[in-house]
Amino acid sequence: MTTEDLFRESYRAVAVNKVRTGLTMLGIVIGIASVIALTAIGTGAQGTIQSNIQSLGSNLLIVTPGASRAFGTTVSAGLGSAATLTPADANAIAGLPDVAAVSPEVRANEQVVYRGQNTFTSIMGVVPAYAGVRNVQVAQGRFITGSDVQGSQLVAVIGPTVLQDIFGTAVATATPDMAIGQQIVIRGAAFTVVGVTVAKGGAGFMNQDDMVYIPLSTAQHYITGNTQSLNEIDVEAASQNAMTAAQSEITNLLLRRHNISDPAQADFNIINQATIVAAASSVTGTFTALLAAIAGISLLVGGIGIMNMMLTTVTERTREIGLRKAIGAKKKDITLQFLSEAVMLTFGGGAAGIVLGWLAAAVVSHFTAIPTSITLGSVLLAFGVSAGIGIVFGYYPARRAAGLSPIEALRYE
Repeated sequence: MTTEDLFRESYRAVAVNKVRTGLTMLGIVIGIASVIALTAIGTGAQGTIQSNIQSLGSNLLIVTPGASRAFGTTVSAGLGSAATLTPADANAIAGLPDVAAVSPEVRANEQVVYRGQNTFTSIMGVVPAYAGVRNVQVAQGRFITGSDVQGSQLVAVIGPTVLQDIFGTAVATATPDMAIGQQIVIRGAAFTVVGVTVAKGGAGFMNQDDMVYIPLSTAQHYITGNTQSLNEIDVEAASQNAMTAAQSEITNLLLRRHNISDPAQADFNIINQATIVAAASSVTGTFTALLAAIAGISLLVGGIGIMNMMLTTVTERTREIGLRKAIGAKKKDITLQFLSEAVMLTFGGGAAGIVLGWLAAAVVSHFTAIPTSITLGSVLLAFGVSAGIGIVFGYYPARRAAGLSPIEALRYE
């Protein structure tokens, strides 16, 4: 039997009972669609998380104070509670060989008021280098300058969320430049708005769109009242490959400056952006695999349905099998015949499942905030799984058909 004949006979056999064939394929369709859609959601979420982390800055290392402890006790007041980082530390870090830029900062949460409208937001005291280190772009106006810091100027750069909260949605969406030159009040002091940042997205804790940036010196004098300590030092490594070296250099430098001989007793912490990205990728990768595995259960159910249909088909076509054997068909021909029918069912279901999965992913992405990303690998995997299911679950019925005795098959009623 030629390949063309095999394909023609398989198609005729599958098309005899369209309703039963359709219902049998439905399990495969749903299974493949589930795998495609859930994998797309997981992959999209992974890409979004990585993008959000990367948007915090390029080759970023974040140095924060350690946890303060009560004298003579082991009770910790919490990470970042100790006032152990100073402007002198930031200046020293800037001189390290694998460091490209340094941005010291202080922060506080304060009420911001504009003509009766107010919002509670994060106030960030920063230097001009902050924009480059943290990938902050200005949509309107300008960012904090060196002269602003030197003169402790009462100027502010606001995020899109703050703009909307105090100036209104109409200004935020249509004429954000109207905010430039306006005065907002923070702790009783009037700050002139000199810039509005580009939206980065995000919500919740440390939303980068819900911030007000003011000069570092201004924040130290008017907000925190402390010019000797910093809440954070952001460091941009010279390159991606230099991040580990830069982290080691910063660690050794601060240990020497703070007269600490045991690294375990360090009064500071260094967060490596690359480590965060790797950890987030690992978590989301595991989550995506779990989703795919759950969806794969329906593929197993669909495969069992195909086996059941093929066994029924063997029973219904027993006399046909006997007749084929009587005129010279070999076991191999009978096996290929029924196996090709099973594979045709799964391939058809797999193709329909891919289309349905793509549509489901598109619908989810359109009507929710969940991003989706369908990869070529997931599509190829779907086809591979379809073929595998057809072979695995179609093999036993095919072998059973091939093993029938011609005489007994012809006498079957």
